[in-house]
Amino acid sequence: MKRKLFIGALLLCGLMCGTFARNVQPSIMVIPYTKEGEDLRTILEADPNKRIVITRIKEGFDERGFSTVDFVARLRAANEARVWTSENQSDIKTQLLEMSGADIYVQAEIIAETAASGSFVRVILTAFDISTGTSLSNTVGESGRFHTTDFGALAQRAIKDRIEPFLNTMQMKFNEIVENGRSIMLDISIDPNSQFTFDSEVGPEQLPLSDNIELWLSEVAFKGVYRMQGKTRLRIIYNDVRIPLRDQNGNTYTLNMFSLEAFRFFRGLGVPIGRDVKSNTLYITIR
Repeated sequence: MKRKLFIGALLLCGLMCGTFARNVQPSIMVIPYTKEGEDLRTILEADPNKRIVITRIKEGFDERGFSTVDFVARLRAANEARVWTSENQSDIKTQLLEMSGADIYVQAEIIAETAASGSFVRVILTAFDISTGTSLSNTVGESGRFHTTDFGALAQRAIKDRIEPFLNTMQMKFNEIVENGRSIMLDISIDPNSQFTFDSEVGPEQLPLSDNIELWLSEVAFKGVYRMQGKTRLRIIYNDVRIPLRDQNGNTYTLNMFSLEAFRFFRGLGVPIGRDVKSNTLYITIR
């Protein structure tokens, strides 16, 4: 009888541990949506209503037990450290997200209006995986019109019934990433002036370059999952290479880290490459 109880306890523990492992909560940073020409670094200073709404959205996530990163605090720290290396808005956003330490960023587009018929707030929320830019969840909330200037209260009303389903969808998609890894694209091409082809025999075993790449991917892809989309004489595209959520030290594993692993792999073969990361795609050019 004791043996049966012991085995049952082990099975129950295994099920519970598996559930907890799949339900790892991400850290989130809420950032304002910016239109063309708007500066992410100053947009909240220019519009206090947006600052109020961003704070209310963050509070909504905090109240539901999610770990959040304060956008204003991170932005202030970045400004003080003078980390910006480009005036390009997309680059500034990328730099801020990378230094945030968050897993997911939620972009909040806030539309606030005041008229004789009353004030109105519409909030559009979209969650993205920071590492790959993949959309995880989206929703739209509206406050209705009221005779008030309390935009914080209107924002809270707009998102009150939308946060729960929004976070549930986001958590479900994030659980899939924890379980199956992040999906990225790998685009490998041969420079027309390169001395190498995919048939070139390289590396310690003098295997064709394409076979070396296959063997490497089978080792580094998360759970060995990768899929080839197509291959030509000068190009190979893998449209679903899985990378892990965390590295061995528990830190976020990014596409840039995978890019570094790729650089080390090709250097070990004696094959020079160029690299470029855009969105969720790593472009490698064999020189």
